Amino acid sequence: MQEPVREKLRLLPVQPGVYLMKDNRGRVIYVGKAKVLRNRVRSYFTGSHDRKTQRMVSQVADFEYIVTDTVVEALVLECNLIKQYSPQYNIMLRDDKAYPYIKITNEPHPRLEIVRRVQKDKAKYFGPYPNASSAAETKKLLERLYPLRKCKRLKKKVCLYYHIGQCLAPCEFAVANETYDQIIREISSFLNGGHREIVKDLREQMEREAERLHFERAKDLRDLIAHIERVMEEQKVTVADQVDRDVFGYYADKGLLCVQVFYVRAGKLIERSVSVMRHYGEPAEDFLSYVEQFYYQHADVPKEVLLPQGIDSGPLAGWLGTKVLHPQRGAKRQLVDLATENARLALEERFRLMERDQDRTLGAVAQLADILGIPGASRIEAFDNSNIQGADPVAAMVVFHDGQPLRSEYRKYKIRSVQGPDDYASMREVVRRRYLRALRERTNLPDLIVVDGGRGHLNAVLDVLEDELDLDIPVCGLAKDDRHKTSQLFFMRDPEPVPIDRHSQAFYLLERVQEEVHRYAVTFHRQTRKKTGLASVLDGIPGIGPQRRKALLKRFGSLTAIRSADVAELQSAGLSRALAEAVLAHLAELPGGRRPEEPAVPPGTAAEDPGVQG
Repeated sequence: MQEPVREKLRLLPVQPGVYLMKDNRGRVIYVGKAKVLRNRVRSYFTGSHDRKTQRMVSQVADFEYIVTDTVVEALVLECNLIKQYSPQYNIMLRDDKAYPYIKITNEPHPRLEIVRRVQKDKAKYFGPYPNASSAAETKKLLERLYPLRKCKRLKKKVCLYYHIGQCLAPCEFAVANETYDQIIREISSFLNGGHREIVKDLREQMEREAERLHFERAKDLRDLIAHIERVMEEQKVTVADQVDRDVFGYYADKGLLCVQVFYVRAGKLIERSVSVMRHYGEPAEDFLSYVEQFYYQHADVPKEVLLPQGIDSGPLAGWLGTKVLHPQRGAKRQLVDLATENARLALEERFRLMERDQDRTLGAVAQLADILGIPGASRIEAFDNSNIQGADPVAAMVVFHDGQPLRSEYRKYKIRSVQGPDDYASMREVVRRRYLRALRERTNLPDLIVVDGGRGHLNAVLDVLEDELDLDIPVCGLAKDDRHKTSQLFFMRDPEPVPIDRHSQAFYLLERVQEEVHRYAVTFHRQTRKKTGLASVLDGIPGIGPQRRKALLKRFGSLTAIRSADVAELQSAGLSRALAEAVLAHLAELPGGRRPEEPAVPPGTAAEDPGVQG
């Protein structure tokens, strides 16, 4: 058993859910469900097993899990994930089997059906239900309670169902649309949770039959109640509307923010991603900043985006061009809650793993130096750029010493010489400025430079160091995949990526460095955007010059804060009453809403280099 697996086994929760076993290439080789995740997953690595299980366990290099609220949700989610990944060790569910739905057909004379496919036919679908026999029994009960037609084609005359009160006989008698509408509303209410009253009546009937010693009839009623309760047990991982949506949840603690994204496609939860990062502002604002960056870097925008309550997403919805919802109840709210709960558990797991990793940090530094074949990696300097289509381009550098961030030596740069979105030219400029100054001031040079980018970014840095500055410093580049996860490590001029175990301490250290420099660059870029956007608005107000604009920026910090201020508050920033009223009048006439707020880095987080930002 590999060490990362052993560590994660100790941290498993005692809740129901689904687990995904992965091999050393990150491929999902098995998906399973569990009533108690801790017991089920640990059981694979203890005791004796059959040959197939032993072979599967021998290939497990890592595992993930998704916590659910009920075992039913775990069943449905397991089915969805098996269809998504087709794992080699899942034999039974690799065919086209699907859980059943109860359907109210969209016909002039509707009827109830059990189906296994949701189609876009304007019918009403309820489910899916993991227990097919219970779904069938519940359909029979509904057919006894509500007199919809039973035959696929209308008969020429009334049948037995009409005579026993279970059909309205549309074959002979006209049935008003209002009658069908009322029946469909009642069935929908039943299948959406209104079954409790009927279960209560059935339970009372069962008790009466038992008192009369009619035990067979009481047993039938008991079984029917059990069927209804099984089929109506709530699950939220599949929604019958077939809508594509991304579901976000987040949790923050001890300076870390964890964001969980559920990818729901055609109504089914098929995948999730987890990101853990440092943050310094308000958790809700930093979470929204993450969501904005998420869609800046992904072209696939679904029909709906679901966010937790308390997030100001107005500007986000505007430029995304899709629905951004904050559900308050129902299945969508439950999906958001489930994502939030998984984010909480993921962050707690990260904290516990970090505690165990503290003793291994120096080992990770030594391991990284050994992998790259360099004398040491005690001091690492990492660079990243940030801009949106070339606007407000900036860059950032972070420093790690013995595997720990050295924030007092972080630096921020405004790009001076590059026009338009040219990442390579921006990287050359920043590296040139950084190490020219280091040579001039004779400060410490790093043991290793890390670039957030692939082969092109790496070559840009090497061109400056080797050809212009004549410096011999090892440089590596970290390329990401389409899910924005670190996937390849390039080193110096070697055209092939360096083989590195994705579960090693060295790789984990590189990921931390990459996440930190990306976060720092994005934060600085958002602060720059906010200030330049506010300055451009204030420049259009007669009487507001550079000094007063600077005073307003210092006093309020954002356009929203100025709009919300009254005349007296503006006067406190050095404006006359007439000018304060003119400012508020001008801002009131601006079209649209405010720009998205960005998290700010508090004073003292990183040293301001007076020669760097200019």
